[in-house]
Amino acid sequence: MRTSSRRTRGTRRTVIAVVATAALALTAAGCGGGDDDKGTPDGGGSSSGGSGSVSLPDLKGQKLEVAAVWTGPEQKNFQKVLDEFTQRTGAEVGFVPTGDNVSTFLGTKIEGGQPPDVAFLPQVGVLRQFAQKGWLKPLSSDVQAQLDKNFSTGWKDLGAYEGKQYGVYAKAANKSLVWYNTAAFENAGISEPPGTWEDFLQTAETLFESGTPPVSVGGADGWTLTDWFENVYLSQAGPEKYDQLAAHKIKWTDPSVKDALTTLAQLFGKKDLIAGGQSGALKTDFPKSVTQTFTGNPPKAAMVYEGDFVGAFIGDNTKAKVGEDAKVFPFPAVGSGKAPVVSGGDVGVALKDTKGAQALLTFLASTDAAKVWASSGGFVSPNKSLDLSAYPNEVSRSIAEGLVAAGDDFRFDMSDQAPAAFGGTAGKGEWKDLQDFLRNPSDVAGAQAKLEADAAKAYAG
Repeated sequence: MRTSSRRTRGTRRTVIAVVATAALALTAAGCGGGDDDKGTPDGGGSSSGGSGSVSLPDLKGQKLEVAAVWTGPEQKNFQKVLDEFTQRTGAEVGFVPTGDNVSTFLGTKIEGGQPPDVAFLPQVGVLRQFAQKGWLKPLSSDVQAQLDKNFSTGWKDLGAYEGKQYGVYAKAANKSLVWYNTAAFENAGISEPPGTWEDFLQTAETLFESGTPPVSVGGADGWTLTDWFENVYLSQAGPEKYDQLAAHKIKWTDPSVKDALTTLAQLFGKKDLIAGGQSGALKTDFPKSVTQTFTGNPPKAAMVYEGDFVGAFIGDNTKAKVGEDAKVFPFPAVGSGKAPVVSGGDVGVALKDTKGAQALLTFLASTDAAKVWASSGGFVSPNKSLDLSAYPNEVSRSIAEGLVAAGDDFRFDMSDQAPAAFGGTAGKGEWKDLQDFLRNPSDVAGAQAKLEADAAKAYAG
C-alpha cells in the first residue's frame, strides 16, 4: 500500500483489524493522550544540540541523502523532521524524490553504487525483496531500543525479514474511514453515522431520498476499489481467511470472496446510491471523489470512503472545514465481523552502513521525530508513545488513536503483498478486475474467475 503516492498520484495501501473500542475512538467527542516519551532513551550516543528525549551522536561535517516518494506538502512536512535532526546532530541532509516507481529508482541507484543513506519503502514486499538481495543494512541496537520502546510487535515485524530488523515504520495512514458532508446529513435528518454495513446502506437510501447522491466512488483509480474490497473482506471473512487470500493459499474463487463481492454489490449494484452511477464512478478519480463531496450546494455526493489523508486534501482543495463541514466515521462492520481499519505504511531503511544512517533511523523511531511530524498535520504515526496532543486537531487525534489502539491485531494491505502485476498496476490485475466488477456488479462469478486467473499468473511469475 503505497499510501504516500496514492494520496496524491494514486498508488497503495495497508489493512488493520480493529477491536470495537478502536472504532469508537474515531467518533468520540474527546481523545485522551498517552504518556509522552520523556524518559531517558534506550540506546547510546551523545546529544549534540537541541532538546528532546532521544540521544543522537555528533555528526557535524557529515552529509546524508534520504529518498522517498513524497512531494509537495508531504515533502515539506518531512523536511521539518530532517531540519530538527540537523539541528541536533549537525549533519547535512538532502532529500531526493523517487517518483512513483520507488523500487526501480532505488534499484538503479544501488546497482550503480550510489544508493541514498536512508530510503522510505512503500511496500512490505519491496523491503523483503531488497533484504533478500542483501541491499539493506540491519538496524543498530540504538534503533532497536527505540523500536522496542515505542512500537508494537506487529509494526516491528513488518520491518523485519528472516529474523533481522531492517525497517522503521515511521509513517502510517488510517485508511478505514468514511468522510461525510455534515450539511447533507443534517438535510436528510441523519443524526448519527452508521456503525454497520446494513446501517450504512440504510443511511445511503435516506440520503438519496433527501435529494443528495449518497456515495462518491473514485473508480477511475483502481486502488480505491481494492481498498473497498479489503475492508469488506477483512471484516466479513476475518483475519485468518485474509492471510490465506493475501498469500494466495486460497483462490479468489473461494466462497469467502464471493461473499465479499456480493456484499460490495449491495452498494455498487445500485446506481442511485453512487454519485453518477457506475459509469460516473468509473470516470471519477480519487481527487474528484473528494472534492465533489465537499463542494457545491448541494454537493454531488454526501459521503466518500478513503483514509486520513482525505482531511488534508479537503483543506487544500475545498473551502470545507474538517471537524465542522467534513466529519468522519469508521468503515462499518460487516455482518458479525469487527470494524476494519485500513492503514498505509512507509518504512525507513538503511542502504548504507553508516553512523549517520543509523542515527537518522534512531531519531525517526523516537517520539521526538513523531511529534515534529504530527504537529504539521496530514500524518499519522504508529508510535504508541506519542502523546495525542501532538496532533493539530480533534479529528487527527481520533484517527491516530484508532490506529494505535489496534495494537498487534492488524493485517498489511493485501494488494501490497501481491506481485505488482496483480496488486499494484493501473489497468491490470486486481485494479482492472474490480473496475470491471464495478461496471457489472451482478457478475460475481465472472469477477472471481478473472481475479483468480490474473492472481495465479502473477504469483507463478
